[in-house]
Amino acid sequence: MKKKFDLNDISTYLTNFAKERDWEQYHTPKNLACALSVEASELLEIFQWKNIEQENALLLKENTERKKVEDEISDIVTYAIRLCDVLDIDLETVMKRKFKENEEKYPADQVKGSARKYDEY
Repeated sequence: MKKKFDLNDISTYLTNFAKERDWEQYHTPKNLACALSVEASELLEIFQWKNIEQENALLLKENTERKKVEDEISDIVTYAIRLCDVLDIDLETVMKRKFKENEEKYPADQVKGSARKYDEY
């Protein structure tokens, strides 16, 4: 069975990738946040002007545009992980904390089926 990357593997790979290319000088928090925003915008651009049928077609692995979506998501996650590394943020810890906060803000029995924001119920 093929081993999957875990978060530490990915982080180490990205750090080494940047070091080998002398790109750490460019990986400032501001630059990484900007890059992350640009990649998120590129993902959004793929969905711009699509109707629901066209969006649903992206669920199909053989859809030619699906690779574009996958690539943009990979870029977004890459920059987020690099930003965490540069800022010395333990992503796993902060995600667990945020999950707990969301569970408290959005109790399932109160918000089920609703898209309202937590301060609206």
